[in-house]
Amino acid sequence: MTGTDITAPWPDTAFPADPYPGARPSCSFLHTDGRTHPLTADPSAPSGWRVDGRCLDDVLAAPGAPRLAGRVPLLAYGSNACPSKISWMRGARGLTGPVVVLRVRTEGLAAVWAAGRRVVDDQRPATLAALDGAVEEHAVWLVAPEQFAALDAVEGRDADPPRYRLARVATGTVSLRNGTGVLDRPWAYLAPGTPTGDARTDRRPLLVDGAPVRCAEVGQAGATTLLGEPGPDGLDADTDDGVPVPEQWPARVFVYGSLMPGQRAFGMLRAHASGVLPQPVVLPGGGIADTGHDYPALTLDSGDGVPGWVVELADPVSALAELDAYEGPEYTRVRVVVEDGAVCWAWVWTAARDGHVPLARGWAGR
Repeated sequence: MTGTDITAPWPDTAFPADPYPGARPSCSFLHTDGRTHPLTADPSAPSGWRVDGRCLDDVLAAPGAPRLAGRVPLLAYGSNACPSKISWMRGARGLTGPVVVLRVRTEGLAAVWAAGRRVVDDQRPATLAALDGAVEEHAVWLVAPEQFAALDAVEGRDADPPRYRLARVATGTVSLRNGTGVLDRPWAYLAPGTPTGDARTDRRPLLVDGAPVRCAEVGQAGATTLLGEPGPDGLDADTDDGVPVPEQWPARVFVYGSLMPGQRAFGMLRAHASGVLPQPVVLPGGGIADTGHDYPALTLDSGDGVPGWVVELADPVSALAELDAYEGPEYTRVRVVVEDGAVCWAWVWTAARDGHVPLARGWAGR
């Protein structure tokens, strides 16, 4: 990381944008007002993260920004993880609000040099490609829906013809660097399926002697001298033509009470389930209690783990709307990470805990 001799939060000058792709922090961070604040993972916090000792959701809520449940994961494998670039987007492309960036580890994916050049400075940009055996360190933006307009402008998604397309990537594995959470099918800006027809704006991988060149192995100075031909990226990815909806990710829920298989409300959840059989799991570190009203309360700040089930959803947007109404105002829907690393939606108790009786064996074992 650049600028380790500067006390956090770090100014943008600690992470220069030139040469492309720029410098980036070696930790997850929150970027706001030209300052980079390091994040600390904490599964006991509703957001799963803390910044300056506070739950990240509380910090985001102060300026009225969406909390993490209102954001989607976007793989940032080029310059978008550079704080100076983020500030440039604020001034030049209208980016608003706090930016949340998490460090991730990718397997089977690689940032490689694109065939074309950047419009703003003639440097060679990165693009994403499938690459067997590749293991790299990258970042994931947790993007609020209103922030996609600025990102689309930066990536030329709406250009004619577009330089990049927005898609959900099924190739490879993207996992949080702290070892918790697999971010299945994140969004990313990829080379268009149809070439632009302009060598300068071609964002397909540059193939040199038939193979792409990884950005991790050749710097910008060497990249500008590369000679080759554009080729396919080899990715399994579905183009998203709209603005991503936070409820689309993940397409699964963790249930621990009346919505579990065999419990009284499972029929409502089953109507929204996909063809994948529910799986029994444990949510590490959480606790569950009997509220005395024939339903349990899940908390994340204490406990030895909560037994429950993971249920895959056929249409998470419609399912979550009905489930939110069923759970009611005493609960808040957040993303949690269960024991196998899957990220799931779960409903956490946020009302008073007076009279609650802890359930060591879970709701079914009470």
